[in-house]
Formats: sequence, structure tokens, C-alpha cells
Amino acid sequence: MKLFSRLSVPIYVICSTVSALLLSSTTHAGEPAFDCDKADGQVQQLVCTDDGLASLDRQLADVYRTALENLPAAEVPTAKVTQRGWIKGRDDCWKADDTKQCVTEAYQMRIVQLQIISGQLSAPTAVSLDCGDNEQAPFFAAFYNDTTPPAAVITRGQDQVIAFVARSGSGARYTAQGVEFWEHQGQASIDWFGTKLVCSVGHTTQN
Repeated sequence: MKLFSRLSVPIYVICSTVSALLLSSTTHAGEPAFDCDKADGQVQQLVCTDDGLASLDRQLADVYRTALENLPAAEVPTAKVTQRGWIKGRDDCWKADDTKQCVTEAYQMRIVQLQIISGQLSAPTAVSLDCGDNEQAPFFAAFYNDTTPPAAVITRGQDQVIAFVARSGSGARYTAQGVEFWEHQGQASIDWFGTKLVCSVGHTTQN
């Protein structure tokens, strides 16, 4: 099963461990999880001087550590490669108009991604999406409304995407790279990697 949105490991719903709730004992309050003496570049220096970003970095370190414990051993190398790629993406936030906002959102989304793929959150009940071709590729969506930011796991056939809530004039809109899901009054307009679909939001189903 493929998982997109910059993630390439399957979603597993397994028990989380207590360590996800604990801060690292080797990191002092107010400091990020990495060594600020070795901070490289504008973004890492910003994280070292901003208490809110430092707190997010510590939270991510704990969530990432728990994810490595929870994921099957075969998926750990991929998770590590993905994390290194995320760090490079975070550090590119110096190019953004609002560097701090970019870094904040990068941390928040990565935390939620890791929590979802490693079973650190209770999986919500999925709803079916009737797009007229369900026999060929069944479509489902599960909404994590209590995360920051809210997220949706959208499944079509053997492929899954973690999408995040986006601004909309009405209804609920979620986006990921190559995917847009926009639901309003029981009907969803979906762009699935270039394929345009109009789907009816159906009944709930067990994962």
C-alpha cells in the first residue's frame, strides 16, 4: 500500500507507548532537541532562539522516537530517510515570506503525519466516498479533527494520502501534494493526482 504526501510507509494502527508523552530528559526546557552549538543556517538558529519553535522541536523528537519504536523494523529505514528529507524541507523555510509561520506549520504537520502513520492517535471511523468507480478503486476518508492542523487520511484502492485542512469559502477542504478534497453538503469534489472526481459522501465504515 502506497502512502503519499511525502511519506512512503503504510499506515499502521498500533498501540502507542508512554514515551510519546514524555520530554527527553537530556534536553533542557526552552531548548530544542538538537544541539544549538551546531545550529546550521537561519532556520535552525531561529528554532534555537524561539521558545515556541523549540517546544515543537522537542515534541517532534519524542513523536519521531515513538514512531521508530512502533513501526515495523522493515519500515524504519524509510522513516529515517523521510525524516532527513523533512529536515531539509524545514530548513528551506528561510525562503518563505514568513519564515516562522513556515517553520511552525512544517513542525505541526510532520508531528501529525508521524502520529498517524505509527498509530499514536486513535483512528477515526472512515466514511465511504461513492465516485462511480468504487468497484475498481474503493474510496474512503477518515478525518482527524482534533489534531493541529486537522488532517484527513484519504484512501483510494491501495493508495493513501495524508492531507491537511486548507482555507475554503465553505465546506471542508483538505490538500496534499497532488491531491485536493473539498466536501460541502454531502458531496466531495476530489482532484486525485490529476483525476477529477465528484463523489457522494456515504456511510461510515470500520477500518
